[in-house]
Amino acid sequence: MNEPVRPEGFQRVSAALTRLRHPEPARWLEVSARTAQEAADALGVALGQIAKSVVFRRKADDTAVLVITSGDKRVDEARLKALTGPLGRADADYVKARTGFSIGGVSPTGFAPVDGLAPPQLYIDRELFRFELIWAAAGHPNGVFPLSPQQLVAMTGAPVIDVVQT
Repeated sequence: MNEPVRPEGFQRVSAALTRLRHPEPARWLEVSARTAQEAADALGVALGQIAKSVVFRRKADDTAVLVITSGDKRVDEARLKALTGPLGRADADYVKARTGFSIGGVSPTGFAPVDGLAPPQLYIDRELFRFELIWAAAGHPNGVFPLSPQQLVAMTGAPVIDVVQT
């Protein structure tokens, strides 16, 4: 039986995971997991194990700033601004244009190249390190892949910071 053709974002992340020699393939969920809670429920894991991607728009140069944090935490924008400078909200069109992913499927890898623009500036919040295994979006609300926080750092080269609300 042939595997169904998956959406382009999921395919892009799957290819990136192969290139990076990640030991676990992207997985397709039979239910949509647009929110961290939906993903945790679908996977039967703690909400904090979901590597939630939150995108901001840096005002100085319009660069996308992507913070990957635990699904049970909220990014403290004031703490993040101390590292990035002033930030604005990133609407769905901006997120899609700058990452190649729709909200609910923003992956930490496999970004679509955007002519003349730098890829998103990534940060990983330290709260993810409470868990041995986390789950990140794989380019579509139905796509996920497992990894450790250490693998996430190795995969992205992103700095680990403390930017969640206390």
